[in-house]
Amino acid sequence: MSAQYSFSPQFMLLSNITQFSPMFYLSSFPGLEAIKHWIFIPFFFMYMVAISGNCFILIIIKTNPRLHTPMYSLLSLLALTDLGLSVSTLPTTMGIFWFNSHSIYFGACQIQMFCIHSFSFMESSVLLIMSFDRFVAICHPLRYSVIVTGQRMVRAGLIVIFRGPVATIPIVLLLKAFPYCGSVVLFHSFCLHQEVIQLACTDTTFNNLYGLMVVVFTVMLDLVLIALSYGFILHTVAALASPEEQRRAFQTCTAHLCAVLVFFVPMVGLSLVHRFGKHAPPAIHLLMANVYLFVPPMLNPIIYSIKTKEIRRAIIKFLGLIEVSSEF
Repeated sequence: MSAQYSFSPQFMLLSNITQFSPMFYLSSFPGLEAIKHWIFIPFFFMYMVAISGNCFILIIIKTNPRLHTPMYSLLSLLALTDLGLSVSTLPTTMGIFWFNSHSIYFGACQIQMFCIHSFSFMESSVLLIMSFDRFVAICHPLRYSVIVTGQRMVRAGLIVIFRGPVATIPIVLLLKAFPYCGSVVLFHSFCLHQEVIQLACTDTTFNNLYGLMVVVFTVMLDLVLIALSYGFILHTVAALASPEEQRRAFQTCTAHLCAVLVFFVPMVGLSLVHRFGKHAPPAIHLLMANVYLFVPPMLNPIIYSIKTKEIRRAIIKFLGLIEVSSEF
């Protein structure tokens, strides 16, 4: 496979290491080095939209008292998670583009993969809680204020914050105990556990099984529960008397449903590629990983700005205040 790509001398040096190395080489875009400056443009655009868009959502919710409700508290948590996911990949990706810095110390790689996987699990948890919020709002509207209380929201937020890191810590720490031989090259611009574990030249059965269990009992379980929530929502909406009521009821879920699809479809695709596509071209792995990590944080603020009426009104009001203040 390496014959079709042209790597730097640093890559060749690292590829010949036959014992544990404290550094990895992030090849990022093998075979596309000649057009790397063009690839930088969409990545820079995605980072700008993701970081500025999610910050803007947080500012809008913070400065508008009408949005201080459980639904928008969850949206704030989603925006914070998307920010964390974007910032986790920013140092190495921009380091490759700006400074041609491909090497990463093993400890830094561990920290980065811990952040990436933790924020991914956190986003899955937030989307699950948001689906429960929509389920209660549509299926039990008269009991919404009783069921969805501030205290329960705090508890749910704490579960979201701690579930991902607690599940990720063991597999990340265990990587330190493995010897790494042969090629220590990663084909992404960031560290992912499922790629680093393949470089270990020892038995990694525990890490593989534990990682699979974590995915099944977090992401996959969340996806099943979200699907069940929408099953109950669709049943309730179908029982409404008029088509107008059905449309209005389901409109409240449109933004969340789009966010669920944008997050889970690339994640499932990436998992399938890593599990069953070992002989797939590296470009497929690169594409799926980049879509999974960069697209949801970029699209979520756009989706909620377009699909949520209250957010649209708050944005128009906020921009109006900026315009008025600039005139004085």
